[in-house]
Amino acid sequence: MPQSAATLHTGSHDLPASAELSRFMAEAWALSALPDSARVPAHAITPARRARLSARFPGERLIVPAGELTVRSNDCDHRFRPHSAYAWLTGLTGEDQAGGVLVMEPSGPHGHEAVLYLRPRSPRVDGDEEFYRDRRYGEFWVGRRPDLAEAERLTGIRCAHLDSLGAPTGRNAADDPELAAALAELRLVKDAWEVEQLQLAVDHTTAGFEDVVRALPRALTHPRGERWIEGVFGLRARAEGNGTGYETIAASGAHACVLHWIRNDGRLDRGDLLLLDAGVETDSLYTADITRTLPLSGRFSPVQRQVYELVLAAQDAGIAALRPGARFRDFHRAAMRVISEGLAEWGVLKDARGDLHRRYTLCGSGHMLGLDVHDCAKARAGAYLDGVLEEGQVLTVEPGLYLQPDDETLPAELRGVGVRIEDDLVVTAEGARLMSGALPRTVAGVEEWMGTLLDARA
Repeated sequence: MPQSAATLHTGSHDLPASAELSRFMAEAWALSALPDSARVPAHAITPARRARLSARFPGERLIVPAGELTVRSNDCDHRFRPHSAYAWLTGLTGEDQAGGVLVMEPSGPHGHEAVLYLRPRSPRVDGDEEFYRDRRYGEFWVGRRPDLAEAERLTGIRCAHLDSLGAPTGRNAADDPELAAALAELRLVKDAWEVEQLQLAVDHTTAGFEDVVRALPRALTHPRGERWIEGVFGLRARAEGNGTGYETIAASGAHACVLHWIRNDGRLDRGDLLLLDAGVETDSLYTADITRTLPLSGRFSPVQRQVYELVLAAQDAGIAALRPGARFRDFHRAAMRVISEGLAEWGVLKDARGDLHRRYTLCGSGHMLGLDVHDCAKARAGAYLDGVLEEGQVLTVEPGLYLQPDDETLPAELRGVGVRIEDDLVVTAEGARLMSGALPRTVAGVEEWMGTLLDARA
């Protein structure tokens, strides 16, 4: 269980504090309480979420940790993000949640009482040095935490000191597959507030893509133009939200054939395509996930257009297959039929039947989206991958072609071309709504959009 807050985390080069300093540091601090009206944004909807979880496990103690800080290097930690299930159940999304644990204590014949075990704001009293000396948790080092009373008002959940938790027995989401699956499945269908948060993430991401296009002239002159692009998008993500929802993929030329290219250390060439896969994560931790493949010259070459239009046709087919009651895998199958037939028409495949197209597509054509970029991944196959779509689910449709530069089954002119087009959609009663429609998808639309942004910059 979490380390006691009594342990002081100081640097090897820190000087010890004298008794006189400790007494002096405890004096003359003004009251600085949080406003009585402060609430987490999801305050009104988290009780229903916890009730749904409670109904799944009557009479069992349920333990949902936020997670612990992870060392990046020596005494420097990675930026902390609480576990998505913890955030969904409590509404707490900040970096100050490291070590927090939500415990659902059985109460009555079927229900539970939620108790949050937190590391509260350290008292400024003689003998307690944490608030000014502890590099990991001290207020003067990493910022203020709420005290227990404030945390109760923020969340509507009874709160207790983390040190009083001990080592409770029960189902722990960190290592209990059944509980982890239930928590994922409960999040498959998004409520109206969640859809609003996802749309906000998409809108900020759209702005980030526009920033990138405006920055292309400068990025093209830099020896690590991919990283320039990554940085430009990252600025938007940090300015508008919590940051990026996942590591940005800024892949130019043949790097676009590496599905998770995050080194982003390559130069940009005007004759190449740039595959940009990026998403802003809101402060509520909901993320967008959008990919556009852009011609760095502003215009697609004939070969680039050929590949792009096949991927676009596949995406159109996948989107058309989205509706309540459709199998989750239907949109992928629809997209792959188009890809297979196109590869056969090009002469790359002898036959559109079978699965040989996977040499050039490699992965599935989409996934659920929400608090995690690959949301609800621990859900059972019958509820997700082999399940049916429902109104309120949010997912991506993202077919791609990755034509490796050393693949001798391809004509020379196709080698090293990678194209993915990815959009975010919410399933509706009529089919699906394209949440990322503000970003153009067609060849003509992309070229016009890029030209307008670059002309406005000039």
